[in-house]
Amino acid sequence: MCDNVPGLVSRQRQLCHRHPDVMRAIGLGVAEWTTECQHQFRQHRWNCNTLDRDHSLFGRVLLRSSRESAFVYAISSAGVVFAITRACSQGELKSCSCDPKKKGSAKDTRGTFDWGGCSDNIDYGIKFARAFVDAKERKGKDARALMNLHNNRAGRKAVKRFLKQECKCHGVSGSCTLRTCWLAMADFRRTGDYLWKKYNGAIQVVMNQDGTGFTVANKRFKKPTKNDLVYFENSPDYCIRDRDAGSLGTAGRVCNLTSRGMDSCEVMCCGRGYDTSRVTRMTKCECKFHWCCAVRCQDCLEALDVHTCKAPKSADWAAPT
Repeated sequence: MCDNVPGLVSRQRQLCHRHPDVMRAIGLGVAEWTTECQHQFRQHRWNCNTLDRDHSLFGRVLLRSSRESAFVYAISSAGVVFAITRACSQGELKSCSCDPKKKGSAKDTRGTFDWGGCSDNIDYGIKFARAFVDAKERKGKDARALMNLHNNRAGRKAVKRFLKQECKCHGVSGSCTLRTCWLAMADFRRTGDYLWKKYNGAIQVVMNQDGTGFTVANKRFKKPTKNDLVYFENSPDYCIRDRDAGSLGTAGRVCNLTSRGMDSCEVMCCGRGYDTSRVTRMTKCECKFHWCCAVRCQDCLEALDVHTCKAPKSADWAAPT
């Protein structure tokens, strides 16, 4: 399996051979964070679409040091942490289990409680993700490697940010005379929403003079923290199909005629206009509540207009300039 995965560096292949069960967990996690990326960008020109027959998953878009690249590195790093940590708690991995440090008694604002159940072993997930994901970037010392390492770490920290304490009460009639608590990761959507905000507030940087870190490109902006996403290059507009930029364009994308946001027909279609077609779909209608306890609906046909972006006059891949 490990020798057939393209793009791995030697350290990653070593970890793959040593921990095949962890690799399977990571593989299952890829679909999850890719879906989350597509959810966050669903109303944007670049919508995190994956490219068939391209081992880098997102193609040439990742070659540019853009905000989109920063988000992809952060969300994928977070996805690896999430997948490994979940697999640990579910007993699927030989090298880890529940968090061994969560034993005995502890205190919080509500008083004393006992650690019990299975606390998510996020420290193991972060440690393995750092070793595996960062291995490729540590091969190089250039600016892009430092950018990727920064955004990888921001993604890992985002998962841990939403680790929450859950408790169960024990006592007469459900009273909380005794509590058993454990730590659990929040749904991955929380991480995705958080990193989406960081994407919108991503900070453009340049390398400092000694080549060991970043400084802001615009002095009016704050210095990035470890939780911020950073990027070097401005993004293309993603309006047209451009192989060099990794852009699939927006021809054929559905747009919202009444929106004033990024999904509006004016913005999504880049001023090219849109086509309108009438489609019918089955919906639930005339729903009534019946005692007790059911809601019964009729099936109704609904006609609606769907607006899709026109293609540019030349629909071929843009020629490099």
